[in-house]
Amino acid sequence: MKKEKLNGSCLCGNIQYQVQGPIKWCANCHCTRCQRSHGSGFVTWVGVLKHQFNLIKQSTSIKWYPSSEKSEYGFCPICGTSLLFRSEKWPDEIHFTLANITSDHQLKPTAHAYFDTHVDWLNFEDDLEKYSDPNK
Repeated sequence: MKKEKLNGSCLCGNIQYQVQGPIKWCANCHCTRCQRSHGSGFVTWVGVLKHQFNLIKQSTSIKWYPSSEKSEYGFCPICGTSLLFRSEKWPDEIHFTLANITSDHQLKPTAHAYFDTHVDWLNFEDDLEKYSDPNK
């Protein structure tokens, strides 16, 4: 994907970050953990190598919630915005939410991950690849 510089932040602006591309991927995640942690039918994540992600402002530290033995979500302790995901499955990557990018960009998801657990109250009539949980 395109090599670009992206900026993002939480709702209150306490946590701000900058990402220097290239972006590895952008996908909609339909796993039940993402649904519950964001209160949404799915979350659109962007993946980059960890060294490409830099915190540029952090009045208070990001709080990390372990969603399993191998992964965790990062959120702002002030406004509660869920911003980040990291996992031992992808040790060299950090994932951030597409919706929290504040700079202009052309990123769009290219796939649906964990589609086997998608909610039945949304329709997904698009041409994106649909992947199921590889552990099932």
